[in-house]
Amino acid sequence: MTKSVAFKVSALTAAAILSTAAHASPNLSGGVWFNYQYAQNDKAQQESWGVIDSEALILYADGNVPDTPWTYSAETRIGPGSFTDANNNSTASQFGIHKAWVGYQFEDGPMITIGKSQVPFAWKTYNFWPGDMLLAGYGDQMDVGVKVSQTLGALHYDAALYLADDWSTSTDTMDDNGHWGSKSTYRKVQTFVGNLSYALNDISKVGVSAQSGGLQELVSGDGEVSGDHNAAALYYTINFGGLWAKASYISTERNLPNEVADVTIENDRYAAEVGLNTGNWSFYADLTYAQPDTDGNDADTIRAFAPGLSYDYGPGWMYLEYLTQDGYVDRNGMALEGDFDALYATIDFYF
Repeated sequence: MTKSVAFKVSALTAAAILSTAAHASPNLSGGVWFNYQYAQNDKAQQESWGVIDSEALILYADGNVPDTPWTYSAETRIGPGSFTDANNNSTASQFGIHKAWVGYQFEDGPMITIGKSQVPFAWKTYNFWPGDMLLAGYGDQMDVGVKVSQTLGALHYDAALYLADDWSTSTDTMDDNGHWGSKSTYRKVQTFVGNLSYALNDISKVGVSAQSGGLQELVSGDGEVSGDHNAAALYYTINFGGLWAKASYISTERNLPNEVADVTIENDRYAAEVGLNTGNWSFYADLTYAQPDTDGNDADTIRAFAPGLSYDYGPGWMYLEYLTQDGYVDRNGMALEGDFDALYATIDFYF
């Protein structure tokens, strides 16, 4: 793209955004959260009786343009509790834009979403942390690109192309982060995602999701897309009254760029969630497994379990959750062994 064309496109985009903003009906809000953590494997936290941290200010902008098919949504986080990595994100600080998208709803047709939006892959956990656990890279993912979504009777489909998993050359998507390389190794690019679900009845559905894309090396300075990644998921969800349950099987493969390592990383993931909503209370539990299938990786099947509860106290929610796991998934998608146990108590409020 030439500079003149790029300028024209940028100018037209800016004009469209300004025009939309001028006629929009925004819903501006904010929130704060912070967290108490007691990690049983941490000697310092044992001595101090835990730590209160992960504080963050969150700003939201959601709205639509009256009498038009345009909608938009954005979320910005500021602070150590932003769930972002300053060493690998686009701001080099504890600040980031978790999502920012503009949507166009065709009459009796699909919705087009442009920007950083939810990757339509299987289902999402009740609370992304600690619930995502060994989903690691396939949980609460917000990537940058374009998505098409539509419901046709009992069928729902999504088709998306994500240029990258975050803004600029960041490798940090926020929330379910730390699983797609780093600024000194590689990043996820050019990812095609498809999702198809079928409603069996009013309370349950089955679905299949798939994604495939490239891995761009960040070692040599040439930026060659010399690696690739693929994943597929089968899933089922049911929601009856206040009860819900979800289950999924995910198969993953990642061929790292040769500039990083000559290795193909494979593993299978299994995830389940059950929960109950009653009054202002919610009770839930997440269980995930990762089964390594990579040459040279001698780790056994690893497990993570996180039961929890939340209470809607008016201006926000209080959470009490426990996490126990005997393994983790690293930045390359490798399933490895390692014990971790922690108690979390979180409170948030919104204004």
